[in-house]
Amino acid sequence: MSAAGLPFTPAAVIFDMDGLMLDSERAIIDCMAQAARECGYHDLPDVLWLSMVGHSEAVCRHLLDEAVGEAGRDAILQCSHLLYDAVVAAGVPHRPGIVAMLDFLEARGMPRAVATSTRRPLALRKLEAAGLLPRFHAICTSSDVQHPKPAPDIYLLAATSLGVDPAHCLVLEDSPTGLRAALAAGMHPIQIPDLLEPDDAVRALGHTILPSLDDARLLLERRLSASLVV
Repeated sequence: MSAAGLPFTPAAVIFDMDGLMLDSERAIIDCMAQAARECGYHDLPDVLWLSMVGHSEAVCRHLLDEAVGEAGRDAILQCSHLLYDAVVAAGVPHRPGIVAMLDFLEARGMPRAVATSTRRPLALRKLEAAGLLPRFHAICTSSDVQHPKPAPDIYLLAATSLGVDPAHCLVLEDSPTGLRAALAAGMHPIQIPDLLEPDDAVRALGHTILPSLDDARLLLERRLSASLVV
């Protein structure tokens, strides 16, 4: 898909949460790294934390198992959850452009959903603390599906919740894992990278990659304006 224009007029927009709407990936990584140090693991590489971006809790637990074993994993996760709870309670900062994007879509009556790999209780707390929860028609989380991203389940659930055919859904994602989930669901994704830059394999998928939500909003605005003219 060329960044010059969208090839279709969306009937709904589905948002990833962490790293796309909320600047939470950095906070999560910082909390995990701090927790590891507090538990006595001082030499874990940054690439370990980056490898968890966009993945489900089960995948992250497995990666920690491989790095420090089950006992170390449980200690790190318990400590990191406490650290991250304090961050969430204070309100995770927005990613640039999310409020303007939501204002734009609300003004046009565009159906909106969240599709996040975060478990439901934490996802709702994060969205509420950030003031974004009321701005969506549906919230779909990893608690609601059998198979997490990169399986398409969560995006298909979001489309069903909105009553929109998956082929008519625009997806906004930051991670390669979420991108592949959206493509597997038969949707049209725009990737706005955060911590993970797309490699050659990801770029070969042929989707749109943009630097910011503001760029995505302008692209969508041009498409919707053209549809009105036609």
